[in-house]
Amino acid sequence: MKNRFKTILTSGLILISMITMNAQKQKMENTALLIIDVQNDYFPGGKMTLEKPEQAAENIRKVLDHFRKNNLPVIHIRHISTNEGATFFLPDTDGAKINNWVLPQENEKIITKHFPNSFRETELMNYLQSKKIKNLVITGMMTDVCVDATTRAAFDLGFGNTVIGDATATRNRELNGEVINAAEVQKSFLAGISALGNLYAHIINTKDFLNGK
Repeated sequence: MKNRFKTILTSGLILISMITMNAQKQKMENTALLIIDVQNDYFPGGKMTLEKPEQAAENIRKVLDHFRKNNLPVIHIRHISTNEGATFFLPDTDGAKINNWVLPQENEKIITKHFPNSFRETELMNYLQSKKIKNLVITGMMTDVCVDATTRAAFDLGFGNTVIGDATATRNRELNGEVINAAEVQKSFLAGISALGNLYAHIINTKDFLNGK
C-alpha cells in the first residue's frame, strides 16, 4: 500500500511539473530577450564605469541562460558611438565590445545602434516582426538612458514589456550641482516606466522572473 501511494504521489508531482512547464512555455511564446549595451566600457577599467555592473551582468546572464535553455530568441543590442565628442563605445575599441558575461552565441541576433532608442535607425523592428515577437523582456545598461528610451519606444510600437529591474544598471548623475546617487536614479526610472499600472513595462526581479511569477 505504501509503495502504491508513493507511486501515485510521484506520478502526481511529475504531472504537476509538466503542466507548470507547459504553462510557462506558453506564457513565453512570442517573447524575445533584449540585452542592451552590456559592453566593456561600462565595467571597471572602462571609460564609463557604472555602479555595480557585475551584479547586473550576473543577473542578465541568469536570464540569458533561461532563454537559451528554452530555445527562446535572444537579441543583443550593441551601441557604437558616432557622434562628435563621444568618449566611450568608440568604433573598433575594446570598450565597445560586448562583455564576456553575455557573449552572443552564433544563433543570437546582434543589432548595432547609434542612439539611445534601440529602434531608431536600426533593423530591430523588422527583425521582431519577422519572428512574430509581441513581448519583450528587457535587460541592460544604462537604466535611465538606453533601457528607458528603448522600453518607452517599444510600448509606443505595441510591444508588451517586462523589465528585469536588478538586471539593469546605471551610475551617479548630477543635476544643478547636486549628485544623485545611482541607486536613487535606478529606482526613480524603474518607478517611472512602471507608473500608471505598469504602463510602459512590468518591473520584476531576476529571481521572481525565473520562478515564473
